Amino acid sequence: MRVQLFIPCFIDQLYPQTAFSMVKVLEKAGCEVHYNPNQTCCGQPAFNAGFVNECSAVAQKFLNDFSATDYIVAPSASCVGFVRNYFPQVFAGTSHLNEATRLGQKVYEFTEFLTKIVKQEDFGATLQMKATYHDSCAALRECNIKEAPRKLLRNVKGLQLIEMNDNETCCGFGGTFAVKFEPISIAMAQQKISNALATGAACIISTDSSCLMHIDGVIKKNKVPLQTMHIADVLASGW
Repeated sequence: MRVQLFIPCFIDQLYPQTAFSMVKVLEKAGCEVHYNPNQTCCGQPAFNAGFVNECSAVAQKFLNDFSATDYIVAPSASCVGFVRNYFPQVFAGTSHLNEATRLGQKVYEFTEFLTKIVKQEDFGATLQMKATYHDSCAALRECNIKEAPRKLLRNVKGLQLIEMNDNETCCGFGGTFAVKFEPISIAMAQQKISNALATGAACIISTDSSCLMHIDGVIKKNKVPLQTMHIADVLASGW
C-alpha cells in the first residue's frame, strides 16, 4: 500500500520526531511510505484568519505537491479536516474543484488510516504509564474520529488509559483564537489540565500536536506534573 506523508508545518518545525514515529508505525504496517520535500502548508492558518486569497495560493501548491491516486496520511486531524472539508469551498467555481474533492477523499488522519484502511490495531508498542486522552475538536467534529485512537491505545502494553471529564471539550488553542483571546484560551487549557490531573494520569495523549503544544505550554508555565504525547509517539514506543 503506497502512502504519501503529509507533514503539517508545526510538526515539521517543532515536533519532527512525531513524523518519524508515524513513518515507523506505517512501515511496520506494511506501507510503502513516500515524502515529497517540496510540501509546505495546506493553507488552513490563512483561511481561518480570513485571508482566503492567500489561502488559495497555498492550497493550490498543496494540490500540485500531492497526488490523489495515493493515500495521503497526516499526524493531524486539524489539517486533514481542513483539506477534506474546506478545499471544496476554497476551490469552488474553479477548474480545480474536482481535483480538490478527489484529493480530500484520499487524505486520512493517522489513527483512522490505521484502523479503517490498514485495519491493524496492535503494533507491539509498550509504555508503562497511566494516561488520559484528549479528543481534539477537529478529530471529533471534522473527521468523526472518536474510537480509532482508543482502540490503538488499548493495545499498548503497560498503558493504563483513564477517561477524564469533559474529554470532548476544546483545549482552548483554536489557532489564532489563542492569540486573540488569550485569557479565555489559557482558562480552557487550565480546565483541561485539572480534569487530566483528577484522573491520576501522568500524561495527556492526543491525535493533534497543536492541542498538545497549547496544553503543554500551560503545563510548563505552571510547573504541573504532567507531560503530553502524540499518539504516533506512543505507538512507536518500546520497539
